[in-house]
Amino acid sequence: MEKKFKLGVIGAGFMSTAIVKGAILSSAIGAEEIIVSDLSESALENMAKNGVSVTTNSKMLCDCAEYVLFAVKPQNLDSVLEVIKDCNCKKFISIMAGVKKQKIKNALGDVLVARCMPNTPCSVGLGAVGLDASDYTEQTEVDFIASLLSSFAEVVLVDEDKLNAVTGVSGSSPAYFYLFLKGIIEAGVENGLTYEQAKLLATSTMIGAGEMVFQNKNKSLDELIDSVCSKGGTTIEAIKVYKESGLTEITKNAVDACIKRSKELENL
Repeated sequence: MEKKFKLGVIGAGFMSTAIVKGAILSSAIGAEEIIVSDLSESALENMAKNGVSVTTNSKMLCDCAEYVLFAVKPQNLDSVLEVIKDCNCKKFISIMAGVKKQKIKNALGDVLVARCMPNTPCSVGLGAVGLDASDYTEQTEVDFIASLLSSFAEVVLVDEDKLNAVTGVSGSSPAYFYLFLKGIIEAGVENGLTYEQAKLLATSTMIGAGEMVFQNKNKSLDELIDSVCSKGGTTIEAIKVYKESGLTEITKNAVDACIKRSKELENL
């Protein structure tokens, strides 16, 4: 049966809007090939501004779309699965945290499910996504899913049992960086800069430092750290404080705590 739409999206929230916008802007898929469902008329009105079709009928969406992306809150999944349980769709993608593929398969039967973990920077086209597409054996299908995600993020292929680690490393880590950035900005203000001056300086430097990591793939992080430090200089004094305070261990412990909680939620 030929499908009217290439992609159906259930849920018109923040992340699904970022995905739809990114995919259209990068030409990974045309707006005319996408249909989005949600129970909120205002959310659909906002989504429709991207030129996509919208509906409140998720069952109809599944019947007329080749791929269906779940972008609802995990606690709302059961009600969605009940609505679409007899739908005519076999290819699904999930961005729901803590929901294993098997739960979707148990409800929908013999279907393929790709599961991924995006992060909020996807909304500005600079995100990261861990993707498990192991259910899909056709390379063209894997390529479509990967191209959809890579339109707004760096994509790393992993097995499903590694997605909790992805949550700790990239899914939740924007908050870690914001907290670290907050400390730098506050220190700048305490030493005479205005808040906006310190914010601009620190944020621009954080973005640039990340780009330098990408552009210097032949250098280790230790080498990049050493390249900023000079013996008897200023940077090395800050690094000494971080090392004495155990910053690396604190960070590892924080990420481990995040991953542990992700596993707990997945097993609920």
